[in-house]
Amino acid sequence: MIHIAYVISSVEGGGAALPVVGVVQLLRREGFDVTVLALSRRDGRSLPALEEAGIAVRVREGGETDHLAALRWLRHQFRELTPALIWTSLTRATLLGQLAAGRTPVVSWQHNAFLKPANRRLLRLLQRRSSLWVADSEQVAQLTRDRLVVEAERVLVWPLFAADPNAPRATPWHHGEPVRVGSLGRLHQAKGYDVLIDALARLRGVADLPPIEVTLAGEGAEREALAAQARSLGVDIRLSGFVAEPRNYLAGLHLYLQPSRREGLCVAAHEAMAAGLPVLASAVGELPNSIVEGTGLTVPPGDPEALAEALESLLRHPQNLAAMGKSARVRVLEQFGPDRFEAAGRTIAERLKSILRHER
Repeated sequence: MIHIAYVISSVEGGGAALPVVGVVQLLRREGFDVTVLALSRRDGRSLPALEEAGIAVRVREGGETDHLAALRWLRHQFRELTPALIWTSLTRATLLGQLAAGRTPVVSWQHNAFLKPANRRLLRLLQRRSSLWVADSEQVAQLTRDRLVVEAERVLVWPLFAADPNAPRATPWHHGEPVRVGSLGRLHQAKGYDVLIDALARLRGVADLPPIEVTLAGEGAEREALAAQARSLGVDIRLSGFVAEPRNYLAGLHLYLQPSRREGLCVAAHEAMAAGLPVLASAVGELPNSIVEGTGLTVPPGDPEALAEALESLLRHPQNLAAMGKSARVRVLEQFGPDRFEAAGRTIAERLKSILRHER
């Protein structure tokens, strides 16, 4: 077995930890043994899924800014594990993994469409320390080639999302009930929930719209600011906090919203499509390529007026949402079905083996 040390920033719920189980399981099938190394715990909500899958996980009891301590810990882990290859995920894990790797080859995954200027400079400076860069979408692959100046042959795309044909299905809206509208994600400025609240305020008093129930499922630093904004604008929105069963949450909606300012692939919106939901989203990242006519709508990011107009157009005909959701499900299964996930993963695995042969 070829041993991989898989370095992630944390084991918080959601984010970069979400695809780890699927990635590790595929790598195992391709002859790799994987140990996950988390630089911090944060909320630890992804740990149960990792442990249930039988994945070896080591979590550092440290913070998010003690970089020298994290680097020392990582070097110690690498000396103990002696991995043949190091897989890093996102900026902090990538930079520290590259520095701690020594002569061990590194493969780095990117899924963020945004990099802080300092991180962008550092990643560009150290980009050759990674033998291969893996992007979660064509859009992020192009960003990686452009902003980090990585040659095209060293960037591969693996959409780290596999649409589940057996995902719980949303129940169609019925006349007389409120339209249940929601979103799933961190309460962070990047997700644009302040724009959504602004858009909802513009719909107050608009005639002939059905009643709606709006929920945001997730935690984050913006919670209090969003709650205060909603109160000041008289918007009725429920901040429901972390949900342990996101697929069941999605199945309880009639319409999914993703008003983000920036995204890469955006797993949550694609999970909503797999649940049979139409999606109204900002035209960022991979979303405009996935949300086509008849499956939902896209609007410019950061534009509450455009978001309000699109939402109003969907709410005026709630009887059409189920058919749009059905089309969205067909679309996402075609784009991101299990077979495509497996095929892309096998291509990555073969490239990893090629890198190791070249290193010998």
